[in-house]
Amino acid sequence: MAVTRHHVGARLSEIAIHNGTVYLAGQIAEDTNQDITGQTREVLGHIDRLLEEANSDKSHLLSVQIYVSDMVHFAGMNAVWDAWVAPGNTPPRATVEAKLANPDCLVEVVVVAAQRS
Repeated sequence: MAVTRHHVGARLSEIAIHNGTVYLAGQIAEDTNQDITGQTREVLGHIDRLLEEANSDKSHLLSVQIYVSDMVHFAGMNAVWDAWVAPGNTPPRATVEAKLANPDCLVEVVVVAAQRS
């Protein structure tokens, strides 16, 4: 089966689709002056937009990895996540503290989802 890629750059593609599965690159906030709730909202907005482009949505999440720059941000990130995630469709998820490539980024989210049928 073919692999379809969207927003292909020299280093990464924002989306790869193979056999009905959507893989998103790690999503970060563009406005890094925001606090954890603002950055998380922005990141989840990027995910919504990219999933829609790939014929998917948050109710089709298969797996999510969340990286926070410091676990002090865990509760704030979760408050935004809990308001966003589709009830009854919460995906398997891991959250870890990590040193992110851009020190101004507080959260990065990686998503795998199924396409809508």
